[in-house]
Amino acid sequence: MAIQAEAILTHEQCQKARLSRDARFDGQFYVAVKTTGIFCRPICPANLPKEENVEYFLNQAQALQAGYRPCLRCRPDSAPSSWAWKGVETTFIRALSMIDSGQLQSHSLSDLANRLGISDRYLRQLFQTHLGMSPKQYAQYHQLMFAKQLLHNSQMAITDIGFACGFNSTRRFNDAFQKVLQLTPSQVRKEQVQVTAKNQLSLAYRGPFDWSHMLAFYRLRAIHGLETVDDNSYARYVGLSQGKGWFKASKNSNTHLDIEFELESMADLRQLVVKLRRLFDLDVDIVAVENQLEQAAPGLVKTSGIRIPGVWNAWEAGVRAILGQQVSIKAAIGQLNLLTETLTPLREDVSFPSPEQVAKADLSFLRMPQSRKDTLSRFAQYMLEHFDEDVDQWLNLKGVGPWTVNYARLRGLSDSDCFLDTDLVVKKALVGYPQLNKQKVAPWGSYATFHCWNQ
Repeated sequence: MAIQAEAILTHEQCQKARLSRDARFDGQFYVAVKTTGIFCRPICPANLPKEENVEYFLNQAQALQAGYRPCLRCRPDSAPSSWAWKGVETTFIRALSMIDSGQLQSHSLSDLANRLGISDRYLRQLFQTHLGMSPKQYAQYHQLMFAKQLLHNSQMAITDIGFACGFNSTRRFNDAFQKVLQLTPSQVRKEQVQVTAKNQLSLAYRGPFDWSHMLAFYRLRAIHGLETVDDNSYARYVGLSQGKGWFKASKNSNTHLDIEFELESMADLRQLVVKLRRLFDLDVDIVAVENQLEQAAPGLVKTSGIRIPGVWNAWEAGVRAILGQQVSIKAAIGQLNLLTETLTPLREDVSFPSPEQVAKADLSFLRMPQSRKDTLSRFAQYMLEHFDEDVDQWLNLKGVGPWTVNYARLRGLSDSDCFLDTDLVVKKALVGYPQLNKQKVAPWGSYATFHCWNQ
């Protein structure tokens, strides 16, 4: 069996989930069939193979490395991302996340190792230990699985898909695709797809999703001109590695979000998809979360499917939190709009203010105490030099306290375990749930926070 010792799932658990086609395990492991050379999602509707003919893998790349090709019926490329690696070495998890977002498309392995604070050799050793392959092999496998997903779920031209997935030529893309997946891109896209002027794709998720709750949360906190929220969609302008972009997310089914997007550089598409999966919390097993919360505090989950509504990055979350210190949501958003409109006028730019713009600005136009303006300036100056550092380091800045850091963790990083028990609204909710505490809701404290806010 190919599952590593660090895995959360045992062989027996995988077997039971496979035999029952339990959708809660979709994306957490993959089933490879020795007699066919194909690997599937545990929910695949094909006839169930005998157990002696089956291998289990926690990661698509492992199955590809072992010589299996993805099933064209259940399409493993469209499964929600697995978080079964939680619990293994933190540096390895960070490396996976950075490669999944396309870091090796624009940077070398040495650059990636430097950002992680380790040597090239140790990075290769981590991947060999946990996945049995090199970082570059893992990156290529994920490039190809992302390409397969786009072939199925987008209307992009095959040539554009190859470049979006990091291949410098269509020939290289076709050769790598056929060598690893044993199919050509044209064979995968058997149906005649009409390529339109709009770039569109679908992102899968599992379990219930209260989209109206998420939209209401965004609507109340939307920045004029930057974000647009209507009855069924959320749209905003964003900054990415190679340029700017725009997306619009809509929910028209119980399994996928539909995404329309525009990018200055198609090379940013993979990074955009990774960001969107975190932004809308698409990879959580929401059924398991809510079951635990209900056991901890019966009656807490009044509405099923509440997920974490993220913001674009920790910097933006930090600015929102500082402007929101000790004021109402309405007052905080008023200041946020004033800051954005002053520093990035719509006639010149459509973007969230950068640390450099805030650090250089005279913030006297903001209508709030001078001490808070000073905190915002200090924070911007700090982020100019330490943009990717752990948000806990913000506590060293005068004016930044635990609430600000936890808010940034909650929405800027989509940390699953931020129970804001010092928040005023949460405190009021806790009167009705005196048994609720951080220990009982871990590792789903963030969801407990949102359910307290929803009382």
